[in-house]
Amino acid sequence: MRLGILGGSFDPIHNGHLIVAQLAREALQLDEVRLVVSAAQPLKASHGAPAANRLRMVELAVEGIPGLVADGREVARGGPSYTVDTLRELGDELPGAELVLLLGADAAAELPRWKASEEVRRLAALALFRRGDEPVTGGAAAFDVPEIAISSTAIRARAAAGLSLRGWVPGRVADYISGLALYQPQGGAA
Repeated sequence: MRLGILGGSFDPIHNGHLIVAQLAREALQLDEVRLVVSAAQPLKASHGAPAANRLRMVELAVEGIPGLVADGREVARGGPSYTVDTLRELGDELPGAELVLLLGADAAAELPRWKASEEVRRLAALALFRRGDEPVTGGAAAFDVPEIAISSTAIRARAAAGLSLRGWVPGRVADYISGLALYQPQGGAA
């Protein structure tokens, strides 16, 4: 089994994330891509929505998409989310599976700052998603993704301003954000 791991805050998940996961699955011939929701990213100051809400949005986003799976292990574990811990768990759960860690150029540049970064490289092959002419270094595999001008930051700003999120996030995610008033100046916790 070839298993892709796409980790992140997913604060919120958006259509760009889903496109990256689908393209990775196709380009790298992955049996499955797990979208692993972080509880608390050590290199990020804070999150706009609680971890449980971010996990639920990922579950809603991947529902009905073959080969994409929401993975809440880091949320269940709590505390700082370290990729090395997740890779160790997956290796124990799925002996013999080939783990492929999917990274954007920004995350790849931060890899030396990660906890046990050398062990991360031993536990999983690295595959970088490249936008445009971004260079790929370090012997990692690469796959191309289109430049998509959608960001979680922009989506949070739109939600805070009461603007529609249709087309930015899957419809069920837009309904969830709206229903809970996530990212509103005084809303957001469920």
